[in-house]
Amino acid sequence: MKIPSNVIAFAGDKVKIYEQFKDYFNHYHKKGSFDETVSLSEKENKINIAVKEEIARLSNLPTVDGIAPEVLATSPMYSWATFAVIGAMVDAILPDAIIDSVGLYTNVLTGGYGDSFSIDIKPRDLFVVSKAGKGKRTSEVHKQFEGQVTIVPEFHDITVQVALYKVLAGKENLAEFAMKAAKSLEAQMTVDAYNCFNTAMEALDNAGDDLLRVAGYSQSTFVELAQKVTAWNGGNKSIAVATQLALQNVLPNDANYRYDLDSDYAKIGYVKSFAGTDLMVLPQISDYKNPFKLALDDNNIYIISPSAPKLINLALEGSTISITNGLYDNANLTQNTTMKKSYGLAVGTSSIAAIITLS
Repeated sequence: MKIPSNVIAFAGDKVKIYEQFKDYFNHYHKKGSFDETVSLSEKENKINIAVKEEIARLSNLPTVDGIAPEVLATSPMYSWATFAVIGAMVDAILPDAIIDSVGLYTNVLTGGYGDSFSIDIKPRDLFVVSKAGKGKRTSEVHKQFEGQVTIVPEFHDITVQVALYKVLAGKENLAEFAMKAAKSLEAQMTVDAYNCFNTAMEALDNAGDDLLRVAGYSQSTFVELAQKVTAWNGGNKSIAVATQLALQNVLPNDANYRYDLDSDYAKIGYVKSFAGTDLMVLPQISDYKNPFKLALDDNNIYIISPSAPKLINLALEGSTISITNGLYDNANLTQNTTMKKSYGLAVGTSSIAAIITLS
C-alpha cells in the first residue's frame, strides 16, 4: 500500500504498522483494497499491540518486565508519543480517503509546512483559424496567457478528552480512536470540498455563465449540457453526478416509459446511464453540526468531466500535529488533546462544468 512520504520519514523502518492501519481503515469502511482473510476484530487487536510497541519505541520507554503499563502511561514522553503515532496514522490514510470521497472533482495536493501551493491554469481555447489571401503574410495575431491560483492552508482542529483512569487501565482503544480521528477529518474535508464546488457552480449566473446553468430538468437540456461540457473540455467525456435523490429525476420526457423490477431504477433508484451520459452518485454525508441533516444538496445535478483538470484543488500542508496538556492539569483528572491539520481549498481550473437546478 502507498504511504505518504512524510509518514515514511516519521516511521523509518517501522512503516508496517501504518500499512496495517490503512488496511484496517479500508476494511472498516468497506472501500478500497484490504485483506479479507483476516477479521476486523483480529486486525484491531494486532494494531493496538503494534501501536503500543511503537509508542514505547518513540518515547524511549520500552515495555519491560516489572514496569506496569499504568506507570509508563504517566510519562509526558509517553503521552507525546501516543498522539505522534496517532497523527502519523491519520496522515497515512487521509490523502487516499479524501480522494475516494471527492476525487471526481477535486485535485489533492500534499506538501510540507511552509510550502507554497499554486495551480497553473492553462487556457482551454484553441487558436482561431481564418481564411487568407495568397499574397497575405499574416492574419490576426493571437496569444494566450496562463493564469495562477494560490492556496493558503489554514489549521483545522479536533479537541478530544480522555479520562486518566481509562488511560492507566488500558481501556482506550487506540486503533479505533485513530480511525475516528481520520474519519472526522475526512468528513469535514469532504463537506468543505463539496461546499467550495457547489458555491462555484451556483455562482455561474452571477458570473454571466448562464449557458452552463439551467433551472428545471428536461431530457433535451440534460443532453445539451452534457454535449457542451464534453466539447468545451477538449473531448473529455462528461458524466452527471448528484445525490441519489437528485439523480432519480434523470428520466425520459415521455411519460409512457416503463421499467421492471430488474431495472437499475427499481434496484438502485436511478439509471446508471442515460442518453449516452453515465450517472454517478455522490454519497450523502451527515452534517454533524446539525443533527440528522444532510450536507449535500439534493436539488442539484452537476455535469462534469472527471478526466479533465479538476475544478477544485485541496492542499494538505504538513503532518497532523497534536497538543496535549499534562496528566494532572485538570482537577477531574481528564486530559485534553488537540489534533491540528492544515489544509485549504480553491477553485482553479480551465475546465468547465454545468449545473441543473431541480427546484
